[in-house]
Amino acid sequence: MGSGKSTIGRLLSNELKLEFIDSDKVIEERAGANIPWIFDVEGEDGFRDREENVIDQVSEQDNIVLATGGGVVLRENNRLRLRERGFVVYLHASVDQQVERTARDKNRPLLQTANPRERLEELIRVRDPLYRQTADFILRTDRRHPRAVIGEIVKALKKNRILGSGDSDRTELSPGQSRMEQH
Repeated sequence: MGSGKSTIGRLLSNELKLEFIDSDKVIEERAGANIPWIFDVEGEDGFRDREENVIDQVSEQDNIVLATGGGVVLRENNRLRLRERGFVVYLHASVDQQVERTARDKNRPLLQTANPRERLEELIRVRDPLYRQTADFILRTDRRHPRAVIGEIVKALKKNRILGSGDSDRTELSPGQSRMEQH
């Protein structure tokens, strides 16, 4: 949460001329409701069921940049699908940075507590090992300009021979590595 997934994902997709998909936005569009409402009515399990379905479907697409919700790694099926179907970038942010970036955001149901910092620390304790297990590339985003982060991701894609070049202006990703997911 608050690592810059949506911002970095959108800018990266523009840089690579690939479609950008935010799994949380897909969930909201399909539900016809925002995430806080889904949490209120269906609970976290209901939301995670919807998320798992979206990840399964969206991660089958080629030539996309996919930004996922922070809790996507909680389900083993999601971790497996993301690893098998794409190049996974873990945008790591410190708790201080997360607190700063999420302080006024009311669309984060897990942070609607008396002590959001404590909740973020708890979430990172549980999720960080799962992010690391799933990621092909880990990048710290604290106090970094989005362009610098994108430059490092592009270098990692080239180093891992995921970026290929085609005759068009559109980036073609190597077969088997046609999606990039960001947690």
